[in-house]
Amino acid sequence: MLALILAGGEGSRLKLGEKALVPVAGRPMLSRVIDAFTGAGVEPVVVTSHKTPYTRNFCRAHGIDTINTAGIGYVEDLQEAVEFSGEEGPLFTSAADIPYLTPDIVTRVRDEYLASGKQACSTWVPISLCERYGMQPRYRQEISGVEATPCALNIFLGALLTDEQDELMILLEEPGLVFNVNTREELEAAELVFKNQEL
Repeated sequence: MLALILAGGEGSRLKLGEKALVPVAGRPMLSRVIDAFTGAGVEPVVVTSHKTPYTRNFCRAHGIDTINTAGIGYVEDLQEAVEFSGEEGPLFTSAADIPYLTPDIVTRVRDEYLASGKQACSTWVPISLCERYGMQPRYRQEISGVEATPCALNIFLGALLTDEQDELMILLEEPGLVFNVNTREELEAAELVFKNQEL
């Protein structure tokens, strides 16, 4: 299975250069996400754009495949990358800014998805968990009776890219997945958790 890791945005809210290369606990966020997929036996492909030339160079230096897109937006870049990949079966999609993603989480999500028989899969964490670690979710929805927010980790069928797909929604009590780093405050919170060895 492929994992398309979206890393083509400017990181305008963070204002620290190309966001995927911003370090958390001494390592680029992108490097941590790549390791999570490779550790689970999933092939990572990083989706870049003209806005992220250093990210593309980083991938080239580390032997990671890339797909360069127009850099219009997350959804548009994802569609372009899926079409370019030619993948029609299930594939992961992930943001590059979830630095505490682990191989165990990737494996669990893949296994639950494959067992479900569904076409697609989304992952969610409880709002209460986000608030415990000082993160402020931008979107809320009730999942299995719990107020939750989406993680930037999904699976869908490439052949049905533009269609609405029958979706498995997995609620994960995974503290690491609350850290979707878009602002300086979120970066500080992610660093503090690592410093305090809470994960």
